[in-house]
Amino acid sequence: MSHTINLAIQVIPKVPAQNLYAVIDKAIEVIQQSGLAYKVCPFETVIEGPYEKVMETAEAAQQACFAAGADEVLVFMKLQRRKNADVAMEEKVGKYR
Repeated sequence: MSHTINLAIQVIPKVPAQNLYAVIDKAIEVIQQSGLAYKVCPFETVIEGPYEKVMETAEAAQQACFAAGADEVLVFMKLQRRKNADVAMEEKVGKYR
């Protein structure tokens, strides 16, 4: 059974500085179009959903950077996953809203 997980992903494409945010925007577009819950933050984007779908989306975000002109990407990920239960962004940040 695939429980809901949280993945924080930061994708840094190797492109000229003037193109950096445009390429990052392509990665974020993939996440937005995934149908998964997400939150864009200044340093990373947090994605919430079933493990397989989240990881598929993380790969697609990297591929979007390559398609937008990056020859290389640095990818930093933090993952929270539970054996027998879901993980939700709301349990971490809900009290701050």
